[in-house]
Amino acid sequence: MEKLIFRKFFFDIIGFFLIGILSLSLIVWVIQAVNYLDFVSEDGHSFKVYFYYTLLSLPKIFSRLLLFIFFISIFYTILRYEEKNELMILWTNGIKKKDFLNFVIKISVSLIIIQVILNAFIVPKSQDLARSYIRSSNIDYFPSLLKSKKFINAVEGLTIFIDKKNDKGQLENIFLKEGNDDFSQIILAKQGLLKKVSKEYYLELYNGSIIDRSGNNTNLITFDQTSFNLSNFTTKTTIAPKIQEQSTGLLIKCVKNIYKFDVGFIERNLNCNKNSISAVNEEIYNRLIVPFYILIISLVGGCLALKSELENNFKIHKITVFLVGLIFIILSQILSKYSSEFILKNISILIMPFLISLMFYLFIQFKIKD
Repeated sequence: MEKLIFRKFFFDIIGFFLIGILSLSLIVWVIQAVNYLDFVSEDGHSFKVYFYYTLLSLPKIFSRLLLFIFFISIFYTILRYEEKNELMILWTNGIKKKDFLNFVIKISVSLIIIQVILNAFIVPKSQDLARSYIRSSNIDYFPSLLKSKKFINAVEGLTIFIDKKNDKGQLENIFLKEGNDDFSQIILAKQGLLKKVSKEYYLELYNGSIIDRSGNNTNLITFDQTSFNLSNFTTKTTIAPKIQEQSTGLLIKCVKNIYKFDVGFIERNLNCNKNSISAVNEEIYNRLIVPFYILIISLVGGCLALKSELENNFKIHKITVFLVGLIFIILSQILSKYSSEFILKNISILIMPFLISLMFYLFIQFKIKD
C-alpha cells in the first residue's frame, strides 16, 4: 500500500515537472531563437546553421529552469493533495510524515544527479558543439553582412558602415575602421564593390582616403582605387571557446594550476589566468554547487505538508513556504557572483547549500509530530 501511494506521488510530481519544464523551455527557446535572428543576419549564417545553433541551447535552458520548475512541482503537488484531503488519507493510513519527506528527498537526489550531469557535461559540450559547428560551416558571411545604414561590429577587429547598397551589390559612402588602441586605420570611400577572388573576399574601394594612426603619429593618404582584404577577419562567433564551453575537468585543473602558479598550463589555456579566476570559480559553482540547492527547495516545499488546510494559519504557512523557496532559488544565483580568487571565501560559498540543507532537515524533524 505504501509503495503504491509513493509511486502515485512520484508520478504526479514528475508528470507536472516534465510538462512544466518542457513548456517553459519551449517558450524560452522561441524567445532566444528570435533574438538569435540578429546573430544570423549579422554573421550571414543560413537557416540550417541558425536552427542547429539554437537547438544546441536547449540543454542550457533545461538546466537553468530545472531548480525553479522542480520547486513549483513539489509545491503544487503537495498543495493539491492537501486541498483534496489526500494528505489526511495518507496520515490516517499509517504513512508517517517523516517517511513522506524522506521520499521527497530521494526524488530531489535523483534530480541533483541529473542536473550535475547536465551542468558538468552536456551543457558545456553542447555550447562547444554550437561554436565548433559555426567555425567549420565555411559560410560566406560577407555578402549578407554588408548592409546599408547600419554599423556592423560582428567582425572581430573591424567596424563597417555603408550608406547605400543597391541590388547589384554596388556600395556608396563606405566607412571602415580597423585596429586597436595602439594602431588604427580608417578608410573612407565614395564607391565600392564586394568581389570574391579564389575564395577570398575583397572590397574594391574608389575615390577615398586612408587615415593611419600609430601612437601620436597620423598619416593621411588619398586614393583613386584600392583593395581591402576581408578574408583575414573572422566573425566574433568564431573566436576561441569561452569559459562556459570549457570542460569541467579543464576548469578544475585551471583553478588548481593557478593556485600552484603553473605557468606552462596557464599559457596553454587562454581562459586560464589570474584575471579569469573569478569567472572560472563562478562557472564551477554554477555547474557543481547550484544543483544541491534542489535538496534545499525540496525540504522547503516539503514543509507545506507539516500543516493542514483546516488550521487557521495555513494560508500564511503556504505563502511563507512559497516565498522561502523563491528566496533560496534567487540566493543560489546571487552567490555565484561572489566567487573570487580567495579560497576561504569560495569554500564558505561552496559548503553553504549543504549546511542549509542540514539545518532545514533537523528543523523539520523537530517540527514533525507523528
